[in-house]
Amino acid sequence: MALHPSFPSSSYEVLDPSVRWFPAAEEMRETAYEKLLAPLVANVRQEVAAWRAAGYQGASDTSRALLKWWFETHHLIEQADAAQDEFRYYFAQREAVESVIWLHDVRKARDKFDLLRFDASDAVSSNMFDEEWPRFVVKMATATHTCDRPGRYTVAVKVIDIFGNDTMTLIPVNVG
Repeated sequence: MALHPSFPSSSYEVLDPSVRWFPAAEEMRETAYEKLLAPLVANVRQEVAAWRAAGYQGASDTSRALLKWWFETHHLIEQADAAQDEFRYYFAQREAVESVIWLHDVRKARDKFDLLRFDASDAVSSNMFDEEWPRFVVKMATATHTCDRPGRYTVAVKVIDIFGNDTMTLIPVNVG
């Protein structure tokens, strides 16, 4: 598993798609990136990054107001000791929300055929989906950790789907 050499240490920093986590050795990034990610991820990430940089053009007024509230407004939350700490969304959470809004408001994705236009793998077809409703599946980051020194670490990844299927895997990661 590879982290780009320019990968930031903060889980809050906006990431350029070219420095994202990659599920293989770094030297494979140029030739295998789109093939090793979920089929729609690479293209959607690129377009959402450009949309974010352009100020969310094409989003509804409501969506733009929500994006500004979530990501450009300082939020303080009270701790148990009455201290005030700033709350911020992790970038992965931000990108997930932005992706759904971009797909719905800007690209007007309303069914599986609209979503399949973003397939970077050429391996997905409409026959793979029996349902007739669009499925917007996003990842959400719920934890973060900063590695203080270079070394080998293990990351636990846990996924629970809408049906309650629970999976977990351990991924070795080299930092630094």
